[in-house]
Amino acid sequence: MRRRKICVVTGTRADYGLLYWLMKMIQDDAELELQIIVTGMHCSPEFGLTYKIIEEDGFFINEKVEMLLSSDTPVGIAKSIGLGVIGFADALARLRPDFLVLLGDRYEILAAAQAAMVAKIPIAHIAGGDTTEGAYDELIRHSITKMSHLHFVTNDAAAKRVRQLGENPDYIFNVGSPGIDQIKRLKLLTREQLEKELDFKFLSRNLLITFHPATLDSDCPAEQFRELLKALEILGNNVGLIFTKPNSDTGGRSLIRMIDDYVATHSNAKAYTSLGQLRYLSTIAQVDAVVGNSSSGLYEAPSLKTPTVNIGERQKGRLQASSVINCQPKMDEIVQAIRKSFLIDCSNVVNPYGDGESSQKIVTVLKEIQDPEKLLKKHFFEVS
Repeated sequence: MRRRKICVVTGTRADYGLLYWLMKMIQDDAELELQIIVTGMHCSPEFGLTYKIIEEDGFFINEKVEMLLSSDTPVGIAKSIGLGVIGFADALARLRPDFLVLLGDRYEILAAAQAAMVAKIPIAHIAGGDTTEGAYDELIRHSITKMSHLHFVTNDAAAKRVRQLGENPDYIFNVGSPGIDQIKRLKLLTREQLEKELDFKFLSRNLLITFHPATLDSDCPAEQFRELLKALEILGNNVGLIFTKPNSDTGGRSLIRMIDDYVATHSNAKAYTSLGQLRYLSTIAQVDAVVGNSSSGLYEAPSLKTPTVNIGERQKGRLQASSVINCQPKMDEIVQAIRKSFLIDCSNVVNPYGDGESSQKIVTVLKEIQDPEKLLKKHFFEVS
């Protein structure tokens, strides 16, 4: 019997971490054939050529879709999307998968969805239905939902929103976040091991900082990030600072330059282009708080019992655990929120994004669908 071909697209270090166990389970299943397309930041020397990490993990990469221009202006991003559509059209024509698996809401994934739609390849979308009102990822996510045929959502509220978009309720599956699968299965590094891996000495208090441009905000990302840096100055040199650099979004390169300048003059701070999942999750477990506006502060940090200081509106509307402290990108509010995070007890926090079995649930559905091609003609299901 022919194995069903499942093609997974990954464009960033973050989505690869979420997809790892799904890819592993597909690879190990005798009824399935794993195909992998890497794109975006994975293929960029500027962002660490992180496709090499995927290969080091034992995966074979079938296609590389180069699409990033050396510009993060709106014009540059729009042109990158166009290049991505062209590259994915060629890659999918060669691979002809039975399902294309896409996660999330980035513009690289939008390019893949557009190419698959006209190629009549069924799309299985993970994490649709969430809301993040501060970034155009919000619009991309809902657009991909309408181009998709299977919907693996992370919570009940997201399932309801996908249903409101007219999708067939029989093909909406609440599986939780696959990011928790990693936490459940990885053996994290000890503090001593992590210090050696990072070449960083933890201090009495420590923060993990990831701040991406909020692409729909009227305020300049650099101005918002400057408020964060001013807040860190007030906290003083006895707080260790671990920066992970932002994605290739509009305005991201200015933030990278600001991080490099800050780290160069502060002995308590270090910056990393990519930590990889083991080091990143181990760092979350060891620091006193996760600070910034990354989805990992909402998805993964609660499972590691670490508080999150969520700055601004990039994640506005997303389901949150009780360990998340929200503040505006203003120096005094950020300082107050970080100090509050040092005091709260997160030992009994419940993560609202599932139980760490998402990947197995997704694989089961991908195998059980009798005829993927029959999914292509979609009916709009009205909400009564």
